[in-house]
Amino acid sequence: MTADPQNSLAWQKLQAYFPDAIENVTSFRDEVTLYIRPALLRHTWEFLRDEPGLEFRFLADVTALDLYPQEPRFEVVYHLLSLENGQRLRLKVRLPGENPAVPSAVPVWPSAIAFEREVFDLFGITFEGHPFLKRILLPDNWEGHPLRKDYPTEGYR
Repeated sequence: MTADPQNSLAWQKLQAYFPDAIENVTSFRDEVTLYIRPALLRHTWEFLRDEPGLEFRFLADVTALDLYPQEPRFEVVYHLLSLENGQRLRLKVRLPGENPAVPSAVPVWPSAIAFEREVFDLFGITFEGHPFLKRILLPDNWEGHPLRKDYPTEGYR
């Protein structure tokens, strides 16, 4: 049985502090996912990192989903961990298919530098304010972004 996601301390505190930041909340196997509005993402990160009782100071991963042909097409996913209280939290932000961009998490969690480069390289999502946003896995002259669902299975010819 899945617990009510609204019983999550992170959801409760964020709802009280930034009620407009949360678009949706879900829970699956007792893991809470908060869907955050892109405009309030940076403030949400800082709140979750600094708020006593939450203290999500560890960014475990950043990845993305391509929901093509749906719109919004992309979801950027942040996996957070609070070492102080052993809690995990997943944040998602939805982005359009045309020019997908989101603020960089590097000023909040420096470990995001490589994660964001990987998502940029494979999905083509731009992280605004990233200090060194360039390809990390593929050559600089590579055409396209291979984890997009509309990318040709054998590459561009």
